[in-house]
Formats: sequence, structure tokens, C-alpha cells
Amino acid sequence: MKNLNYFLLIVLIVFSSCKTQEKKTLKKTNKKPNILFFIADDASMKSFGAYGDTFINTPEIDKLSKQGLVFNNAYNCNPKCAPARASLVTGMYSWQLKAAANHWPVFPEEFKFYPHLLMEKGYDVGFTGKGWGPGEYATKYNPAGPEFNKLKLEPPHSGISNVDYAANFEKFLADKTDKTGTPFCFWFGTKEPHRRYELDSWKKEGKNLKDATIPPFYPDNETIRGDVLDYAVEVEWFDTHIGKAIKSLEKRGLLENTLILISSDHGMPFPRVKGQLYEEGFHVPLIAYWKGKIKAGRTVDDFVNFPDFAPTIMEVAGEKPHQQMSGKSFTDIFFSDKSGQINSNRDHALLGKERHDIGRANEDGINLSYPVRAIRNSTYLYAHNIKPERWPVGNPEFGFRNVDPSPTKDLLVNLKPNNKYYEMSFGKRPEEELYNIITDPHCMNNLALLPEYKETCKKLRAEMEAELIAQGDPRTLGNGDVFDKYPYTGRQYDYVNRKSIPRKKSKK
Repeated sequence: MKNLNYFLLIVLIVFSSCKTQEKKTLKKTNKKPNILFFIADDASMKSFGAYGDTFINTPEIDKLSKQGLVFNNAYNCNPKCAPARASLVTGMYSWQLKAAANHWPVFPEEFKFYPHLLMEKGYDVGFTGKGWGPGEYATKYNPAGPEFNKLKLEPPHSGISNVDYAANFEKFLADKTDKTGTPFCFWFGTKEPHRRYELDSWKKEGKNLKDATIPPFYPDNETIRGDVLDYAVEVEWFDTHIGKAIKSLEKRGLLENTLILISSDHGMPFPRVKGQLYEEGFHVPLIAYWKGKIKAGRTVDDFVNFPDFAPTIMEVAGEKPHQQMSGKSFTDIFFSDKSGQINSNRDHALLGKERHDIGRANEDGINLSYPVRAIRNSTYLYAHNIKPERWPVGNPEFGFRNVDPSPTKDLLVNLKPNNKYYEMSFGKRPEEELYNIITDPHCMNNLALLPEYKETCKKLRAEMEAELIAQGDPRTLGNGDVFDKYPYTGRQYDYVNRKSIPRKKSKK
């Protein structure tokens, strides 16, 4: 009997030991993934080699695209920094965000941010470079998380920030992840290729004017070619820091358990692109890499929008998306092994804009928005310019303030009205615009002006407005003027003397 009891005790100890080991292994296997989100400031989709021929060198991005997943149809909801990034951090459509639908807003306190939600769930969270902004917020941290921007470098050109993004990410890993062993969610937001650029920095980099690709809505000359090459220099700086960050993950053995996302908030800071509801302004890059989870070498045609990012990241982290999030997770696309169209319901994207930079006025008031709602599917872009009597990029007497200063802008402005290039960038627009993206990717030929496309416009507008009403869009519901009344926290404008008024610094 003693021997039997002894035997049973040994079996129990061995069994208990095995179960304990099994739990440890399971815990190690099911460790929550890290999430690293790279976001450029003002980089067009076609600037990355992953999307076809380009004169810009992005080897680090291209390498990850070959080992991961390329989205052909990713969109930013609202093509300006603050509203686009607001959709990213909240998981909501721009028109659902009250003041945060505008550029330079005061972010309403009622909304939650996915980085903060993940902090509450035990994630180490941080950002370097540019997080959410520009604008003001009430939370302790930027909506993108705690800031890691102390480490600096000597930039190769005066237009490039002196923030050493890769070094700050390295410090984040050393200070947080290395010590705690907890998963991290990090926002890696370079300030490039946002303007201003060092003029002719392309010459120092040994680039050639003949290599630049110029969109057909600009005249092709040396000034614009040089400006585009200066832009290319800063896109390549973004790519360089991605490579350095990947090495930081590799040396720590963290790469295999890290979901990497690469995108940009909108298109390049040039006329008719940044801030505008044309293809190059709102169609953004999106590359996803997750070793062992995302099958390599895939490209998908499903439409995803910035409001979809937050619920996707929450699900990847093993958390339920917050109830405010109206976007839909696309983790099913990650885990598919197919290319092409994965989810048939993802066949279009809704887009819009309200007030971006000020400098627009008429008898209705000052600092007015240029409200647009649009829908983009696999064939068409339909846009409803709700206030076509207003100037789309700001009044000419105030300098078209919703276009960043640049050599390209100066050249186009000096072409004077009635020039086709001037009109495409600065002129007023009809109430409806329709473009066949397959045959007219640069949105040059407005089909809405043709009688045979009347029914197409009617159908697309009805589909778009039905969804906007369901989402509670004030503009579609007849209360859109509320967007003009929200405070603007950027540089104000003296409309009498036609000069800027310095911005008052926030007490925060």
C-alpha cells in the first residue's frame, strides 16, 4: 500500500509538472503581438517602389512588401494631416468626429484613442516624430501615445527634421520593452516628406532632372522637376529610418512577433494633391508584414479606409474594438492566403473634407470650409462639391492657403487665371465630378459634365448619401455649417490687411 501511494504521488508530481510546463509554453506561444506603425507625412502612394515603377528609391519598404501584403485600395477618409490622423486613432469617419473633422482643431474630449486603450490593457505605447496633429488635445499624452523625440541628429539637408526617429524607437525598446517584456504598440511617424524642402537638395544626392516623373496636371519643366526630386530625397529618408527600426527589432528577436504596417496620411504636398479629393490626394499606400502570420507576396484589392485601422489593431492585440469605432477590422485579409478581392463587401470607400487651412471667405462669413463628400469604387470616383461657389483651396486674394508654399505653387500661380494648369490646381469646381479611374487615373476628364453619365452620378450619390446618413453625417443631414463654427487653433488671418496673425501658444 505504501509503495502504491508512493507511486501515485510520483505520478501526481510528474503530471502537475507537465501541466505547469504546458501553461508556460502556452503563455509563451500566445504572447500578444507587438504592433509597429510607420506613417510618412505627405507621401504619395506611387512614391513607393511596391506600387510600380518610380524614380524614388525605397528598398526597405519594397523588401517588406515582397515579404508581406500590399493593399491596392487603401484610403485616408480625409486628405489632410489632422483629420486623417484623427480617423486613424479613433476608428471613426471624419464627419463623425465633430471638430476633429477639421484641420488644426481642438480634439473633442469624448473620443477614445486606440493607443490609449492599449495602454490601459498593459501595452507599452509610444510615438516618435509626428503623432496626431496639428491641433490641441486634452489628454495627458498625444492621441498617438507618449512622446519619444529627445534624441537628435544632424540632418543631411535643412528641410529634414533633426529628430532621430530610429534612435528614439531604439530608446523606447530599451526603456520599455527590454525591461518589462510586455508587448508594445509604437507609432513611428516621420515628419518627412512634409515641406519645407532644402532647395536643390536633389543635386547633393546626385539625382538627375530627367529621372523625375511629372503628373500631367503640371507643366513639365526644370522648376517642377527639381521640386519633385527634392520631395524624393525626403521620401528616401523615411525609407532609411524604416530599415534602421527593423534592425532594432531583429537584434532583439522581436521581428517575428511584430505586425508592421506602413502607410502615409495623404499625398505629396503639391497643388491638386495634398488636401484635395483627387486620386493622388486620398489614395494611400498600405503594406502589412507579419512573419508567419501574413502570407508573403500577396496583393489585395479590398477597399480599406483609415477608420478601419483602429479596430484592426485592437483585434490584433486580442482586444475588442471600442464601441465608438465605426470602422471595420480587416484582420480577415491578413489571415487569408489569397490575393485579389478577399471580402466582396469591401468594394468602395467613402471620403470627405471640411475646413482645412483657413483663407476662405465670402458673404457667409470667414474661415469657411470647402465641404466635399465622395465615393470611390473600382471604376469611378464621384465627388459632390457641396459649396461650389467657394474657392476649393482658399481665396486667391489670400494666396490659396490650402496649398503648401513651394516652387511648384509659385510657378502655377504666375500662369494667371484661364491657364489650364492654373485652373486645375486653384480654380472653382462644378457641383459634381465623376472620373473613370481606370482610364483617367489623374482625374483630368470630368464625366459628370456629359449627359450619358447622369444616371451613374445619380446612383453613386444615392449610395454614398445613404451610408452618410446612417453614419450621422451632419453635412448630409442638413447641419453641415456646424463645421465652420468649430475653433481653429492654427495661424489666424487678418482679412482686412491680408496678413497672418501669429498663433497663440496653447497653455497645455
